[in-house]
Amino acid sequence: MNLKPLEKLDRTNLYEQVAYRVQSLIEEGTLQPGDRIPSVRRMHKQMNVSISTVLEAYRLLEDRGLIEARPQSGYFVKQTPLLSHRDEPNPSAPPRRIYTVDASIALGINVALRDPNIIRLGAAVPDPQLFPVKALNRLMGQVMRQYPETCHAYNPLPGCEPLRHEVARRLMDAGCSLTPEQILITNGTTEALHLCLRAVTKPGDTVAIESPCYYGLLEILESLHLRALELPTHPRDGLILEELETALKQGNIAACTVVSNFSNPLGCCMSDSHKKQLLEILERYDIPLIEDDIYGDLKFDGNRPKAIKAYDRKGLVMYCASCSKTLSAGLRVGWTVPGRYQTKVEQLKLITNINTAAANQLTIASFLANGGYDRHLRQLRRAYQEQVIRMTQAIYEYFPDETKVTRPKGGYVLWVEIPSNFDSMMLYHQALQDNISIAPGSIFSVSGSYQNCFRLNCGIPWSDQLEQALKTLGVLIHQQL
Repeated sequence: MNLKPLEKLDRTNLYEQVAYRVQSLIEEGTLQPGDRIPSVRRMHKQMNVSISTVLEAYRLLEDRGLIEARPQSGYFVKQTPLLSHRDEPNPSAPPRRIYTVDASIALGINVALRDPNIIRLGAAVPDPQLFPVKALNRLMGQVMRQYPETCHAYNPLPGCEPLRHEVARRLMDAGCSLTPEQILITNGTTEALHLCLRAVTKPGDTVAIESPCYYGLLEILESLHLRALELPTHPRDGLILEELETALKQGNIAACTVVSNFSNPLGCCMSDSHKKQLLEILERYDIPLIEDDIYGDLKFDGNRPKAIKAYDRKGLVMYCASCSKTLSAGLRVGWTVPGRYQTKVEQLKLITNINTAAANQLTIASFLANGGYDRHLRQLRRAYQEQVIRMTQAIYEYFPDETKVTRPKGGYVLWVEIPSNFDSMMLYHQALQDNISIAPGSIFSVSGSYQNCFRLNCGIPWSDQLEQALKTLGVLIHQQL
């Protein structure tokens, strides 16, 4: 077994990269329970890292319950490695019908955010302690002192130039070559999606969506009186393209939306070839693609994945993202690159709320330029990865053996599938009685599918209280089966 060296990767957390490589081999089945993993010296030579780095990586894998050391023999995959003995959920198979949207049930998930006593496994909202709050507060004060009039005036479209410049620079990592003039600043990704949908649809139109789909998008579709066509989606590869093309041949699709990298709720990340094929299909039918890339910066290991926008040569891709999952959910700073629809989107932004607060824009711009964003992002990725792993281990320990769970390579949500006679809406109501919030599967579908599934938020630092909550969920699930 030959592993590539880590010469070109960031060397500040090499042991975690080594651990991730070995963990991936276990997850994929290349390393089976009982197999001996490469020796410390062999790994040291193959991956071009120090012996102490390999030892630290192996200790981390031991802590995660994946490998064990045997005296005089080396390291071996545990007989029941926690991340390899459960299947992933199957590709989705929603009904092939067009639906109007009723997202009222999802409101309760966000209401739970108001109660500090509830363990918030429902809404995919990161804990603020994971964000650089002190640094942002300091920068906000500096911005208010340095630009007092700008911060209290209307900010002309398309937004503050320093922020648009930094966003354009950051998007180079996603494969996009953009100018600041192509970027429009919005109040988070939600507004970006809302504006883009309004620009290319009218009430009664049909939008092709992934299934399961982020319930916030379903709420937007409902508010715009749009109909949704759910398309089957694979938990690793994303939207099943044959199903999309079949739908487009039948006509009457006004737009398509996808979360291209580490989608919510499945956590899937499309390959580059998959992204290219998706765009090629939509180009043939001249259908705009609204790309939500809010999780793109949160890949656990290696380089950031490309955006579909990187392959856009005709202006069909309307790219949307924000800093809500990486820096601050409360500042509400997002952006869109609307392509050929930019004039229309800017007009809609103007009549909707004129602009996004200048102080918030300049604070984020300052942090991106001078605040150590890359260092913060490395720490955040490690935190999310560790929380995903620990929650997955708890699921395997406390939930029924038949449970299936996704294996995301980035982001911080898990999609859990229980045998088909299970009702996640019942679990939702029962768990609330124990001050635990989850997101039942049916709210991710306009057809009421996924009754036996639910999503868990891993954006919460691990604690005894969190582990107890997962134990409680396990008890409630067992009682249903």
